[in-house]
Formats: sequence, structure tokens, C-alpha cells
Amino acid sequence: MNLQKITLGSGCFWCTEAIFKTIKGVKKATSGYIGGHVAHPTYEEVCSGSTGHAEAIEVEYDADEVSLEELLLIFFKTHDPTTLNRQGNDVGTQYRSAIFYTTEEQKQQAELMIKRLTDEQVFDHKIVTEVTPASEFYDAEGYHQDYFSGNRDKPYCAFVIQPKLNKFAKEFKEQIKPEML
Repeated sequence: MNLQKITLGSGCFWCTEAIFKTIKGVKKATSGYIGGHVAHPTYEEVCSGSTGHAEAIEVEYDADEVSLEELLLIFFKTHDPTTLNRQGNDVGTQYRSAIFYTTEEQKQQAELMIKRLTDEQVFDHKIVTEVTPASEFYDAEGYHQDYFSGNRDKPYCAFVIQPKLNKFAKEFKEQIKPEML
């Protein structure tokens, strides 16, 4: 196994985690906080916008099963990377679009993907995704982990996450683990 890690912020971590857990080759997707200046922040502190953290997921994946390029494409296609500090009704720096890299190769691949999507004019507006070195990642509280699976009937899950998963499944069906279809 060729286990790698990258941390991605694309708005609410419940949405991002729900998508990435379904991808072939992804071994673990953990919701948490990164990019701030407070050690061991709480959800409430991060939501206040005062800690500088982004809601993000730490993705552990087998690079022999799924490439970073594939993961980055999925990342960009499953949120709006052109809105600064917002995803839909979720507004604040904690919802920023960000890639937190751990290697120079990850940084280069992220920058190449942004260039490719820009050159192909995939989005109507400029991509504002941060590409920044990973700092300390703090796991979110337990009730945030695998949130969608245990809360499918809650309004946010039913009206925000489920439609995102449906859209993702249409475009990336080949990348979804068979047991998740």
C-alpha cells in the first residue's frame, strides 16, 4: 500500500467527508480544523471565525488505487472554488476553499490542477482556492465524524449533502467504492 495524506477544505466538512469516504482508494477521511493559530480549537471557536482555522478533511489514500490528480479533480468539482470564504449559505473564513499540502509534489499538482481548470475555463469566475503548507490538523469532535451517515434525515443532510452526493455520483460513478453505490 502506498499511503499518502492531504488535507482539503471546501466548506462544511460534513459534505466533504461524505463525498471522499465513498471514493475508491480513500482509506480514511477525518473531519477537523487546520490553518489557524489556536491549539486544539473547538467547533464553537472555529465557527466564531476568531481562530483562523478552516473546516477541512484529512484524506488518507492509497496512491496505487487513486491518484492525487483524481482526488484534486473531485475536490474542485464538488464545491465552488471561486467564492471567497463561503460555500452556499455557509459564510466565513472557516469555509474557505483550501488545499493544505505536505510535499512539494502535492503543491505542484494542486497548482497544475488550478491552471488546467482555469485554462479550460471550467468555472465562470477565478479560482480562489488557497494552496498552503499543512499546519497542525486537529480532529473535530466525535459527533462530527461520519456525520452524514448518522444524520441523513436532518435538514442539512437531506437538502445540502444528499444532492451533492447525487451530483457527485453522476459525474464520478467509476471512482465510487462498489459498496457505496
